[in-house]
Amino acid sequence: MQQKTFFGHPYALSSLFHVELWERFSFYGMKAILFLYLYYEYSQGGLGIDKNIAGGIVGAYGGSVYLSCLVGGWVADRVLGAERTLFYSGIVVMLGHLILALVSGLEGLIVGMILIALGSGGVKTTASATLGSLYETDDTRHMRDAGFSIFYIAINIGALLGPLFTGVLQEFWGFHYGFGVAAVGMALGLIIYSRGRKNLPQRPVPNPLNQKEKKQAGLSWLGLVAIVAAAIFSGFLTLQNFPQILLICVICLTIGYFVRLLISRDVENKGNIVAFIPLFIIISIFWSLWAQFDTAMILYFEQTIDRNIFGFSMPIAWLGSLQGLWVIMLAGLLATLWTKLGDKQPKTPMKFVISMLSLGITYFAFSFMVSAQGTSFLLFFFFILLITISELLLSPVSLSLATKIAPKNFQASMVALTFLSYSLGFTLSGVIFKNGFDENDPTSFYEMIGGIGLVTAVILLLLVPTLNRLLKGKD
Repeated sequence: MQQKTFFGHPYALSSLFHVELWERFSFYGMKAILFLYLYYEYSQGGLGIDKNIAGGIVGAYGGSVYLSCLVGGWVADRVLGAERTLFYSGIVVMLGHLILALVSGLEGLIVGMILIALGSGGVKTTASATLGSLYETDDTRHMRDAGFSIFYIAINIGALLGPLFTGVLQEFWGFHYGFGVAAVGMALGLIIYSRGRKNLPQRPVPNPLNQKEKKQAGLSWLGLVAIVAAAIFSGFLTLQNFPQILLICVICLTIGYFVRLLISRDVENKGNIVAFIPLFIIISIFWSLWAQFDTAMILYFEQTIDRNIFGFSMPIAWLGSLQGLWVIMLAGLLATLWTKLGDKQPKTPMKFVISMLSLGITYFAFSFMVSAQGTSFLLFFFFILLITISELLLSPVSLSLATKIAPKNFQASMVALTFLSYSLGFTLSGVIFKNGFDENDPTSFYEMIGGIGLVTAVILLLLVPTLNRLLKGKD
C-alpha cells in the first residue's frame, strides 16, 4: 500500500503545517497592530508612546520571541520532548492573546506579550525540529529544503490572514477586538493539531534531566525570574532601555551558546559549528534590516501611500498581509526550483550572499522613492516583492541548514540557536530604528541600511569558498 503523503512529503507535515499556520495567524495578526497600539494616542485607543521608543519596543519584543526559543529548545531536549512542548506552547500563546484582548493598559500589554513570547518560542523551535525529524539522514538536500519551503508557506498563509482580520477589527472596533481574534485563531489551530498528533513522531526526551539537574534547573529559573523582577521594580529595566539591555544579553548568550557547543564532547563535527558562526552573523544582520518592515515601512505606508482603493481605505495592518501574499506566491516556486536544480543549485552560503545583495539594493532603491516624496501603491507593492525574495533565499534555508548540521543530542537546541540569530537581529532592528530613524530625514535611514546590506554581502562572498569546504556534504 502506498504511503499517504502531503504534497509528496511525509503526511505528518500536514499537522505541523496547520499548527504553524494558526500560530502565525495569531502572532502576525497581533504584531501587525502592535506598533500602532504603542504609538497611537489614547483617544485612538493606543498607549501614546513616542514613535522611536515604540519602534525600539517592537524590535525588542520580536527579539524576545526568538530568544524564548532557547527556552523552548531546552524544555524539548531536557524535559518534555519536542511534540509535547509544541502542544503546550500553543496553549500559552492562546492565553497571552486573551490577556491582551481582555486587559487594557501597560499591565495587560506586558503580561500578554510575555506569554506570547514564551509560547511562540516553544512553538517555533519544536515545530522546525519536529519537521526536520520527518526526513531520514540519507534524504537529499534539495528534498529537505523543499519541505521547509512548503512549511514556510504555512507561516505566510498565517501572516497573510492574521493582519487581514486584526486590521479590520482594529480599524472599526478597536485594538482589543483585534487581539481577541488572534486568540480565537490560536484556539482553532490547537483543535486541528490535537486531531493529528498521532501522525507525528513520538520520540522520547533526547537528553532528560536527572534528579540533581532538576533541582539545579528549578533554582536557576527561580533566580532568573527574581533578577528580572528586581530589575523592573528597581527602575533599572524600563521600556526605554529594554532594547539596549536585551541586545547585550542576547550577544552574551550567543557567545556562551557557541562556546558550549564547541567544547562539548557530544559534538562530533565541530567544523560545522565553526562554519555556522559567520552565517549566524549574516542571519542576524539580515533580520535587523528586514525588520524595519515592522516600523519604518509601517510609518511610510501610513503617512505617504494612498491606501484608498475604490472608496475603501485599506487598514494599515494589511501591510503585513501584502508581504505574506508575495511569500505564498513565490515560496512554492522556489521549492520547485530547488528540487529541479538538485545539486546544481547554489550552496547555502551563496544563497545568503544573493539574499543580502538583493536586500541592500532594494533599500537603496527605496531611498530614492522616499526622497521623491511619495509613490504609487503598485510601486510600493513591487518593493515588498523584492524584500520577500531576499527573505525566501535565507529564512527557510537557514532553518534547513540548522537541522542538517545539528549534533545528535542537540536537535531542538540547534534550531533554537538559529532563532537566537533572529533574536539578535530583531533586537538590533529596534535599536537601529530607535536611534537612527528621523521622520524629518527618512532617506538617510534607508541609505544606511541599504549600505549595511551591500557591505555584508561582499564580505560573505569572500568567505564562501572556506564555508563550502567546512560544510561539505551539509550545505
